[in-house]
Amino acid sequence: MKAKNKIQYLFTFILLILIANACSKDIEDEFIVDVTEENVTIIQEDSEALLFMLEEEKLARDTYKYLHEKWNLNQFANIKNSEQSHMNAIENLLKQYKLSYTILPEGVFNNPELQTLYDTFKIDGTKSVIEALKIGATIEDLDIKDLETYVSLTKNNTLIKVYQNLICGSRNHLRSFIKSLEKKGGTYTPKFITQDAYNNILNSSQEKCN
Repeated sequence: MKAKNKIQYLFTFILLILIANACSKDIEDEFIVDVTEENVTIIQEDSEALLFMLEEEKLARDTYKYLHEKWNLNQFANIKNSEQSHMNAIENLLKQYKLSYTILPEGVFNNPELQTLYDTFKIDGTKSVIEALKIGATIEDLDIKDLETYVSLTKNNTLIKVYQNLICGSRNHLRSFIKSLEKKGGTYTPKFITQDAYNNILNSSQEKCN
């Protein structure tokens, strides 16, 4: 075998090992986003959507971190890690399009509505485990609604692909929170998506995102 072929074979072998290890991580919807886009410009509305979603994913991450520290539920810890991967996906897009952004410290948000939600979640989430799980469901409910709205408004194929992956992850998170909530005797009524959409999610199996 020629030296060049040996090197190519070795490189392929190492690459397969790395992929296998990455797939074994205990993050239910971690994904790598291909942000290659022939169009390197972005319209103002899409820029604003990305900046907002970065903070909304941060809201989920920060809230779940806080609730995990309060109740020590592995569910919050695992989904917090998934929310970090969601933030990374949005951040990759911001970098691709050379958009200025700032990730503020934990629990601090530029958007006043998200700041109010976080402050409220901190208070309500300390009342009981059931209330904490309802907050998790509420966040995923809101996330799905906002992402689906942005999918419907944009014509940017790269953004659509990323948003759809994030929606897939949020559906998995919602199923997980509702399953735990019902086991503890709690119930949840959707606040943002329709009841039919909510029922369809719960009646479907966990998804492999990306």
